[in-house]
Amino acid sequence: MNGDLELFETPSDREVSPDAVGATPSQSIDSAAPLAARMRPRSLDEFRGQDQLLGPGRPLRSMIESGQPASMILWGPPGSGKTTLSRLIAEASGAEFVSFSAVTEGIPRVREIIAEARLRRDATGHRTILFCDEIHRFNKAQQDAFLPHVEEGVVLLIGATTENPSFEIVRPLLSRAPVRVLAALAVADLREVMLAALGDVERGLGASGVTWEEEALQLIAEAADGDARRALGALDAAATLVGAGGRINAEAAREGLQHCFPVYDKGGEEHYNLISALHKAVRGSDPDGALYWLARMIDGGEDPLYLARRLVRMASEDIGLADPQALVVTMAARDSFHFLGAPEGELALAEAALYLATAPKSNRVFAAWRAVMQRARETTGESVPLHIRNAPTGLMKELGYGEGYRYDPAEEHGVADQSYLPDRLVGERFYEPGPYGEEARIQKRLQWWAERRSEVLASMEGNDG
Repeated sequence: MNGDLELFETPSDREVSPDAVGATPSQSIDSAAPLAARMRPRSLDEFRGQDQLLGPGRPLRSMIESGQPASMILWGPPGSGKTTLSRLIAEASGAEFVSFSAVTEGIPRVREIIAEARLRRDATGHRTILFCDEIHRFNKAQQDAFLPHVEEGVVLLIGATTENPSFEIVRPLLSRAPVRVLAALAVADLREVMLAALGDVERGLGASGVTWEEEALQLIAEAADGDARRALGALDAAATLVGAGGRINAEAAREGLQHCFPVYDKGGEEHYNLISALHKAVRGSDPDGALYWLARMIDGGEDPLYLARRLVRMASEDIGLADPQALVVTMAARDSFHFLGAPEGELALAEAALYLATAPKSNRVFAAWRAVMQRARETTGESVPLHIRNAPTGLMKELGYGEGYRYDPAEEHGVADQSYLPDRLVGERFYEPGPYGEEARIQKRLQWWAERRSEVLASMEGNDG
């Protein structure tokens, strides 16, 4: 297929001749199947991307070419080729390929597959590759059910997951099925996938007479987010829109993309990756990055109120008293979204994200709270000093509650020389203002108060003398 792709290195508006690319008629084609299913690669040469795994001399490619596969976990985003690669491994090794979904099937079906695989091995010597899609959907006990059969060699297990195996796959299984990481396809890879589909007469769109503009393919490749299925789905939709002999331009490409929603798992690892990116862009004072990741999450279907809550958290954690208005702005953004809804309320979230990204940064509130919580847990037995205890009854006054308390606003400069911490903690500091924004002014104010307290103390000692 690499040689065939050279036929496409021509001006972008050129039609592809039906004879330009020949399809291998080794398998029957279901013309009603989606384009992505029809164009599923039939060999490693047709497979696009994953050079880190399948490049010349790479261990996985060598294993496939040797026809001696092993159990493994394929971890990668949607549309990166996990299922296709598993099928190619089975074909290259002459093994029976049995597909199984952890979403729609359960352990009874696994038992059936294992029994059939055992009979096949004993009767013919043929191996069975059990492909378990969405293996992370199985709980620990269900995953453990694979172990004895993998160890015995009844089946070779290839599990596919979009979630981090470190968190989702039990350790004994990981020790027997090493993780192979697949990456999202690059824009260039997706263009090659689409070009192959446009030129393939038997499986693709080559017989339709459809032409295309380079801008349209680039637009789809960039918007597909590394997902070959989404790219081919959008291309197929655009081709249907323009009709046989039509021309796929940017407008048709955009319309085609509307039929292929972006993939975003609100409960999966990508959710945490994106919110981490948003938080770090805010913390790093990058307004463009903050806006971009916010848009990615909203466009992917994230709950806007979840995003509002995280923005409120950022206002306290990363900005704090360097700009106290940050908390006001983020709370107002939350209320604005409540009031307006989508999509109008999304603008308030964008404004809040920009405000946070461009505000002076300080984590001193966060650090102070963490430190004082730790100290509070360590000193739960410390009593409240008598002079700052409440004394609503005569008995409590007789016991010394409130004795010696000085009302700060009535003191000169509004500062009295008294401590508000337990005796054991007097002199400890938990909050240290930073040098930026409002905290720089807070630092000066705290220093001025400390100096006044020292003056009051010196005056009292002088009087005592």
